[in-house]
Amino acid sequence: MSVLFGEANEMAQRIIGLTGGIATGKSSVASYLEKQYELPILDADVYARNAVKPGSVALANIAQRYGTEILLADGTLDRKQLGNIIFNDQAERAWLEGQIHPYVREQILADQQQLPNPTIVVVVPLLFEAKMTDLVTEIWVVVCSDEQQRQRLMKRDSISQYQAEARVASQMSLSEKISQTNTFIDNNHDLTYLYAQVDRALHRVSGAHF
Repeated sequence: MSVLFGEANEMAQRIIGLTGGIATGKSSVASYLEKQYELPILDADVYARNAVKPGSVALANIAQRYGTEILLADGTLDRKQLGNIIFNDQAERAWLEGQIHPYVREQILADQQQLPNPTIVVVVPLLFEAKMTDLVTEIWVVVCSDEQQRQRLMKRDSISQYQAEARVASQMSLSEKISQTNTFIDNNHDLTYLYAQVDRALHRVSGAHF
């Protein structure tokens, strides 16, 4: 295992960093942990949406860079149009992440400090790419086959195969993510199979309590 955790590793709190590829099933795992075990979930995607809400500095910067046509009629961000830009241009994607990731990191840290729970879950799709591994004490990677990932993404976002492949290619490969953790959750089968793996991963720590 090559991941080096930062100061969070010294904490008594168990902080599970839940990550994986786009459309591999992170939300299904997080939802199960929340409902079955009543674990608090900190979702980076929620923070990222807040980072670009109307009136935010990030949204103003985005509109300045791409023009007001990147906004919908109600002043909110046109995420589909933005996705078409950043998933086809690595430099633009890096610029956008520079606008959002610092805010997401700050909010995760702030909310972690407010939670007394012995175990919490932090869902960060770009945990490795955004260099946020120091925020957690362990990492779970949710994986599925390339074909399942593409099909799920196409159905979920109503996009073409070409667009789905561009989105998958923009992230670190699943094999590379797996190489940096000792816990991966196989989401190639049904929910019963998925949940059984989650149960085992959650309880493998001796004396774990929630």
